[in-house]
Amino acid sequence: MSWIPFKIGQPKKQIVSKTVERDFEREYEKLQKLEDQTKKLHKDMKKSTEADLAMSKAAVKISSDLLSNPLCEQDQAFLDSMTALDTAMRRMDSFNQEKVNQIQKTVIDPLKKYSGVFPSLNMAVKRREQALQDYKRLQAKVEKYEEKEKTGPIMVKLHQAKEELRPVREDFEVKNKQLLDEMPKFYHSRIDYFQPSFEALIRAQVVYFTEMYKIFSELTDQIDQAGLTDEQRERETEAKLSELRALSIVADD
Repeated sequence: MSWIPFKIGQPKKQIVSKTVERDFEREYEKLQKLEDQTKKLHKDMKKSTEADLAMSKAAVKISSDLLSNPLCEQDQAFLDSMTALDTAMRRMDSFNQEKVNQIQKTVIDPLKKYSGVFPSLNMAVKRREQALQDYKRLQAKVEKYEEKEKTGPIMVKLHQAKEELRPVREDFEVKNKQLLDEMPKFYHSRIDYFQPSFEALIRAQVVYFTEMYKIFSELTDQIDQAGLTDEQRERETEAKLSELRALSIVADD
């Protein structure tokens, strides 16, 4: 949303006070920033949910590939571990999909709808600006005739110019007052609008990570039968790797 006032000749009479114009520009600038922030948040939320889905789908793919590993046909313990892992990853993916669907309905969609209001606001500001330029043009026309000698034809033209000015001035004043009244209301309403969405986002995350804790706790109980620590597992892996390196087919020349 951007606003570039038209450049025209200015009447001598100041028809809009500097205070009013300053207030208008301040309120409109706040709404411009709000629009930019809303669009950015909507874009970031979409990226976040897309990344979440990609992560859980990749995890399912990995567990599925491990489950189809020929070793599963030869080692029952490995098959049991990979089956437990695959089940856990599919449960994670299912809960993740539910979380993303909830975020889509309660956060992303409301953000998109909110962003859709700004074009109408922008158009209202343009109409106000056009009304202001018409007001200035006609005010300058009135002033031009007021400065001329008061002959009969000039007085007729002055009267006509004033009649032409009156509805234009009233139209601008209505548009200006409406925007000055409603722009601050629109800006302050953002909290009431977005608070339910952000609360829903937090609830969705809490539910998801609570379920993840349960899933991975159960998975740990199923595959961690030896009860080894991470350090012990690391030493065991290094020992196995050393045995592999000792084989002649992988030994350095």
